[in-house]
Amino acid sequence: MVGLEKRLFAETLGTFWLVFGGCGSAVLAAAFPNVGIGLLGVSLAFGLTVLTMAYSIGHISGCHLNPAVTIGLWAGGRFPVRDIAPYIVAQLVGAVLAAALLLFIASGQPGFVLAANGLAINGYDALSPGGYSLASGLAIELVLTFGFLSVILGATDSRAPSGFAPIAIGLALTLIHLISIPVTNTSVNPARSTGPALLVGGLALQQLWLFWIAPIVGALAAGGVYRWLATEPLPPPVTGGEI
Repeated sequence: MVGLEKRLFAETLGTFWLVFGGCGSAVLAAAFPNVGIGLLGVSLAFGLTVLTMAYSIGHISGCHLNPAVTIGLWAGGRFPVRDIAPYIVAQLVGAVLAAALLLFIASGQPGFVLAANGLAINGYDALSPGGYSLASGLAIELVLTFGFLSVILGATDSRAPSGFAPIAIGLALTLIHLISIPVTNTSVNPARSTGPALLVGGLALQQLWLFWIAPIVGALAAGGVYRWLATEPLPPPVTGGEI
């Protein structure tokens, strides 16, 4: 197994790529005059960041890039508890660095203002792109994280077709964004939410709690359900009369 130091660097690098690529597509390209990539483009960008990093660092760190994924894999019996905290710290460092670089680049445009949604922050009510409520945001983040972890656990199962997990996981994240960008701007990832919120501050930071609690609860539920679903019962013991 690769040493912890290298795995943590891979997680930092991978989470940086996810936040910079995904949020960067929303901040720099989504509304660009005449050629804006829109909701479909942003959704695909997030999926591509995970797909490309899964092939790049999946064999090094597992390519979690997400505290909810790390916790969900632990709940599914796939990850040791001793590495949870270091992985989450590495993911947060990558997310904050990506958000800071994105802010620096975006600030180079004349007239740029760091508004409440200036770094693709997540939110509900006033910060929801579609004005959705706290209850709606909580429900969709929980359910979609449950689905995301279910795909991850299933696609990386030793019994699943080999070599296709990054494609399934990347497409799952694309689908998740297509569904939920109007509701919360899509998190399912506490690190992705934390990086931009720390720089924007204000209401974005006040609402950050939801984007930790809902994804983690969804991930824990998915880990427990998949662990039960995928565990095959032991054969009945052989008794003396059956020999």
